Amino acid sequence: MRILLTSLALAAPAFGQLAESRSGMVSTAHPVATQAGVAMLESGGNAFDAAVAVASTLNVVEPQNSGLGGYGLITIYDAAKNQVRVLNASGRIPKGLDRKAFDTDSNRRGAKVIAPPVNARAWEQLSRTYGKKPWKSLFESAAIAAGRGFVLDAAINEKAFAEFPDHAKSFYGRNGKPLGKGETLVQRDLAQSLRMVAANGPDVLHGGELGKKVAAELARAGSFVTLGDLATSRPEWGDPISIEYRGHRVFTAAPAANSFAALVRLGIVSQWDMKSIGSGSPEYWHRWAEALKHGEYCRLRYAADPDIAKVPLARLLSPDYWREQASRVDPAKASDFVPPGASPHESANTTHFTVADQWGNIVTMTQTIGNTFGSRVMAPGTGIWLNDSLYYSTWEPRGNPMDVHAGRRKLNSNTPAIVMKDGRPWIAIGAAGGHTIPQTVPLTISRMIDHGEDMAQALAAPRIAFVSESNTLSAEPRLAESIRAGLASRGHTVRVADIGRLHGLTVEWGPDGKPRRFTGAPDPRGSGLAKGPR
Repeated sequence: MRILLTSLALAAPAFGQLAESRSGMVSTAHPVATQAGVAMLESGGNAFDAAVAVASTLNVVEPQNSGLGGYGLITIYDAAKNQVRVLNASGRIPKGLDRKAFDTDSNRRGAKVIAPPVNARAWEQLSRTYGKKPWKSLFESAAIAAGRGFVLDAAINEKAFAEFPDHAKSFYGRNGKPLGKGETLVQRDLAQSLRMVAANGPDVLHGGELGKKVAAELARAGSFVTLGDLATSRPEWGDPISIEYRGHRVFTAAPAANSFAALVRLGIVSQWDMKSIGSGSPEYWHRWAEALKHGEYCRLRYAADPDIAKVPLARLLSPDYWREQASRVDPAKASDFVPPGASPHESANTTHFTVADQWGNIVTMTQTIGNTFGSRVMAPGTGIWLNDSLYYSTWEPRGNPMDVHAGRRKLNSNTPAIVMKDGRPWIAIGAAGGHTIPQTVPLTISRMIDHGEDMAQALAAPRIAFVSESNTLSAEPRLAESIRAGLASRGHTVRVADIGRLHGLTVEWGPDGKPRRFTGAPDPRGSGLAKGPR
């Protein structure tokens, strides 16, 4: 199997364009990654094989957003068993972490906030449990793209580049300056690392030859992550959580993920006839704003590692609770937001993709390395950026559930979701965008269910998001000025900003119980691509 690196020249779909296929669908944030997934499907692989090919290729073409040094969250649908499962690859906080180190602000960036990566072992779980193709073949597209190089569609972030180690600057830049749009990025060290993982499995990174290089650099840089942490870092399979939304069953990840906030928001909105209210009215967006705001309160109040504290899902995901919260919304006035505690930031530098195959298997995967280029720590000779996962902790008050607790699970707001209709998956969707993720996912699902929009239309629709850190409402510029004014008149503090990046697909099933049509779309705010196999 080969990919054509010239495929990067493919233009992103026109605004609102819907891709269609009879035999599967891939939607990612980068055309080269989409082509890698499509090539895997066309060669006989299934969605799980294609997901590994896509994830490893995104490591190459979006090195600032995800990769071997990162973590994530995955929701899958196993067509053979008609089963939805979740693979939590967010990982755990280093066992030897010293909380006192973070009393110094300077330690809240860089090596000290690295957590053990998990992605490679999550990819292996997908392949070993569900894949069809040999593990080694899944990395060919990624290794080729890394070794031969690809043309950048945006310049390397200048601020991040200034913090790169010299060995990384040598190939991410030229003459002391970061590579610009249209220049070619070649990552030979990363190509070699990918080939080592392909040949030897993820243990080569998690304790083996590659892991020893990483651990040595981490020790030199002062990280809490040890070779032992790398060796024991593993993803965890679990059952999803779900709610009923207007005759559809919406699935996403259970705690330790904070995805439950997305379902709380949908539940509150389900108490109103949003179609009749109409998305062209300020009232519609005011109600959404109030639901988004309360979901943020729930995330801050209840997020927890379930080994330590239980999230009260039975209450939060109940119609009685939704009715109670919906009844408190004043149609003419914004509510006051009183956070239950400190509000942590969370990275928008994430990637999401969705894959479906001809048999109806689905993977919807969110991955990240945290900040742009993560911690900016890279072991020489590896090409692997290490995450800065712990940067997104809540430091005060000390000991709160989202503080850094040695050995505990790391919490995040990723929301890879699958929506079932008539007992079969219809929508697979997810987002990048930090704490806006569990806001934009339910907004988009509602557009499709309540307004009958297709995936492209729903992704192109305007968005809002509540920002607890500043107690403001972000609204996209494509949201009509009259609606923004209507929100402001109700007491919302509105700021204008683009919000998130989503990727999704849909599956239509025939009377024989087999998929007969796939559609997909990338977020028009980015330069991704949705495409199905021939």
